[in-house]
Amino acid sequence: MKMPIPNPPGPRLRLSPFLGMAALSLVIAGCGKKEAAKPAAPPPQEVGVVTIQPEKADIVTELPGRTTSFRVAEVRPQVSGVVLQRLFVEGSDVKAGQQLYQIDPATYQATAASQEAAVAKAKAAAEVARLLAARRQKLVQDKVISQQDYDDAYASYQQALADTGAAEAALKTAQIDLVYTKVLSPISGRIGRSAVTEGALVTANQSTPLSTVQQLDPIYVDVVQSSAQLLKLQHDLEAGHLTNSADQTATTQLILEDGTTYPEVGKLQFSEVTVDEGTGSVTLRAEFPNPRKQLLPGMFVRALIKEGENPAALLVPQKGVTRNPRGEPVAMVVGEGDKIESRVLKTDRVIGDRWLVTDGIKAGDRVVLEGLQKIRPGAVVKPVEIEKVGPAAAPAK
Repeated sequence: MKMPIPNPPGPRLRLSPFLGMAALSLVIAGCGKKEAAKPAAPPPQEVGVVTIQPEKADIVTELPGRTTSFRVAEVRPQVSGVVLQRLFVEGSDVKAGQQLYQIDPATYQATAASQEAAVAKAKAAAEVARLLAARRQKLVQDKVISQQDYDDAYASYQQALADTGAAEAALKTAQIDLVYTKVLSPISGRIGRSAVTEGALVTANQSTPLSTVQQLDPIYVDVVQSSAQLLKLQHDLEAGHLTNSADQTATTQLILEDGTTYPEVGKLQFSEVTVDEGTGSVTLRAEFPNPRKQLLPGMFVRALIKEGENPAALLVPQKGVTRNPRGEPVAMVVGEGDKIESRVLKTDRVIGDRWLVTDGIKAGDRVVLEGLQKIRPGAVVKPVEIEKVGPAAAPAK
């Protein structure tokens, strides 16, 4: 029986206590990494929202336009002659019937005096003819003269009366021409610069006006609207999406060239009955009070025309509307289960700092305004209603 051979003698391996502690530390560290790989779920992201509710909104269209005088009168002479005086200050206000120029009246005074003499002569001849006809009427009754003699005398009297009427008409014409030597303002308004000075020779009904008078209060504003906009407005009114004012007149406000709002409110008077074939647009005319003469003809303005009221408008703040890669307006809405939904909107126009939305949003939807950069569709969020919509909006506490 063989006996087992014992191991040869040699040095034995002994573990140091420090090595044991290091190994234990590695084991503990490995366990810690396993636990860090499974973090706890983060809380829902807090976002500021506003709940959309129907409200009444004025439907206002902004259109470019220019101011036009209420009345314009070009002052022209009605008789020929030399201008003796200019009787107004350029750029001042004048009244209807106020004398503006004086044309030399000498020749017209002489003509009027000559016609007065002609009238007197014609009247004297008519009186002689009347007396002769009266005497011959008595003689023909006594059968002293023939009926033909009386008829001739009566015809001469009638001719003398006609000559008197012609002389009187010529006198009236001469008197009118004499009045026309005083060039009067046809309307009240503001007069512009004078085209002639004293000593200038003017002719009756010349093509060049002596000056121009324009009535500035009230004043017209002519604006241009596309025929497509006009048709859409008519369809909205017929469908009941818009309601018009009780008196069927649209009120209008003006934005001046410097960006300020004109203080007076105007009314839309009428729209052109034909569409411009070149531009496809219709001209609208509004009338504005202009007591301070702040508006002058030819000024460029922007007219804000109130077309009607939308009794149930859905208005979404602009800060809650972005654009997708296709350029469509998009809003983030908190849906069921507080999950984020991306909605493509159909917008009509801007009213103040909000979009008028016609599709994509319904009453009661919660639109995200704050925290848009931290959310994505499908994420669960914690909605907080915003107290005030605007630049200084803050979540309700």
